[in-house]
Amino acid sequence: MRCPRCGCQEDRVIDSRASKDGAAVRRRRECTACGHRFTTHEEIIQAELKVVKRDNSREDFDPNKIRAGIEKACWKRDVKPETIDMVVSQVTSSLEADYEREVPSSEVGNRTMEALRQVDKVAYVRFASVYRDFKDIDEFIDEIRSMGRNRAKNAAAPSRGGKSI
Repeated sequence: MRCPRCGCQEDRVIDSRASKDGAAVRRRRECTACGHRFTTHEEIIQAELKVVKRDNSREDFDPNKIRAGIEKACWKRDVKPETIDMVVSQVTSSLEADYEREVPSSEVGNRTMEALRQVDKVAYVRFASVYRDFKDIDEFIDEIRSMGRNRAKNAAAPSRGGKSI
């Protein structure tokens, strides 16, 4: 590390502490030449994930796009910003865990829809209507009916005692 005061590259670490829930390290350093103390932060840089769009074009993965879509779907719903943050983090983490370099845009949308389904059913239908490009009211009705069928199946199945989102 180069000293910000004198430019010397020799220093010693005085203190190291985990930060960001263990995802980063904060280090206090001291320059061996001039004695100046400074702080550095280290964290893992994730591989740049690319999203493969329907037209086969590629763009950088941007969690803020997921957030924007979820916020639009949750507009005027009783969904806390912390819950939206949690959903964005969950979807992002699962994509980064399952895909190394490229992820299909359909997978981003499907995982976001599934997470929203657990949080708020109305927000889920709003998001699905845009994502799946519903053309008429019949498609809304079909989606809502399928949600009702899934709920009936889940009610009949024995509970496993786990918590969902």
